[in-house]
Amino acid sequence: PAATAAPEVTPTTPAKVGQQPIPDGPTLLRDGITLRKVIAVDEGSIRLARDPVSGDVYLLNPEKGLLRVTLSEPAALTKVAAAADMIADAQLSGMNVGPDGALYIVANRTVKDNLNQAIIVKGVSDATGKFSWKNVATTEPYPLSDTPFDHRFNGILVSSDNKWIYLNSGSRTDHGEVEDNKGAFPNTREVGLTAKILRIPADSADLLLPNDDAKLMAQGFIFARGTRNTYDLEFAPNGDLFGGDNGPDADLPDELNWIREGQHYGFPWRFGNIDNPQREPGYDGAKDKRLSQDFTAVKSGTYKNDPDFPKPPGAFTDPTTNLGPDGAQYRAEDGSQHDAAAEGQTLNTFTPHRSPLGLVFISDASMPADLRGDATTFGAFVLSWGSAGGTLTDKGQDLLHLALTKKGDQYEARTTQLATTFKNPISALLIGNKLYVLEWGKGSAIWELTFK
Repeated sequence: PAATAAPEVTPTTPAKVGQQPIPDGPTLLRDGITLRKVIAVDEGSIRLARDPVSGDVYLLNPEKGLLRVTLSEPAALTKVAAAADMIADAQLSGMNVGPDGALYIVANRTVKDNLNQAIIVKGVSDATGKFSWKNVATTEPYPLSDTPFDHRFNGILVSSDNKWIYLNSGSRTDHGEVEDNKGAFPNTREVGLTAKILRIPADSADLLLPNDDAKLMAQGFIFARGTRNTYDLEFAPNGDLFGGDNGPDADLPDELNWIREGQHYGFPWRFGNIDNPQREPGYDGAKDKRLSQDFTAVKSGTYKNDPDFPKPPGAFTDPTTNLGPDGAQYRAEDGSQHDAAAEGQTLNTFTPHRSPLGLVFISDASMPADLRGDATTFGAFVLSWGSAGGTLTDKGQDLLHLALTKKGDQYEARTTQLATTFKNPISALLIGNKLYVLEWGKGSAIWELTFK
């Protein structure tokens, strides 16, 4: 439908700690939060973004296309463009709005059944709100693995000066193993276009990104390496670039990285600050206590002795250090579960399989002072999509507050859980003192959390 009215459920007083003020809604763990269900959305919606010029809010759904969201009562979703109108024969995967109001969309299409091609387009609206679309960049087709680990292109961010577009190209493997796509690509692990953060000029038109590491480097398109799947990118108030990275099908940490030009963040040789055990001679997956049998890469037998595993290319950059108290569980080599914060230890960065998404930084003066931070600390929110399985008790699907402080050449974070029981939260948008959370799972919605 062109528009859908929101349910009339609007609490008028802040929820109490531990209360679920709306049935099937998130559980709130902080005083002074008012919760409102803005509107139900189709399962599979993936992104929220706001035009800083017009104030319009957009939702991206791979099937429905681009929709404009009316957040005020009565809330509504209005169709702006069909998926095929923006990028034909492709799966929509990312969205961002530049400082001038231009809308950027990322999508992926499968070519010849076993190759991926990413496409980035730019949309500019006229006085009636209708968008015209132009190609910004297209990749050369590159090999798919035909596994759940084809993360493809998704995260996109435009710099505040409107000069650069940052792009996440996820890995095609779980942990650097050979994925030959049923023999189509013998001995193939990662390729030129995968497991990287790319940066291209924002004024690009019909740019071709080659599937060749040396050529990408020579053209200045590689910003950082060694990222597995940095689905969300965001600038801190001081201009530092951050991104969450979800880890492998093993109980090894998820990450929050301060992403800097020329740095390598470890994939697939390291997760958090822990070496990938498969790179060690004589590795035996059957004896690895960090593996859960319900994960795809474990069931398919890819955790095994791998004498041809590539040697590390050089030094790696550590992820943000998590000081706790939340999101800091880990699995020891003997298989036992621990909580780093409760034990007075740190973790780089999050409990395995939380899948950090929806990163936003807090700066508006209407937000509570303890959440904003101060002269030395940035406040941020990050969502957790949630564990797809495994046996650790921290399953995510929550909202964490991060108090980020720079310590020398790295950041550390105090992490506090503010809300739980979301349905696979995937994207967030902060407007003033209101945080909008988009869910992906069945029965999903956009939720408004007002902080007082």
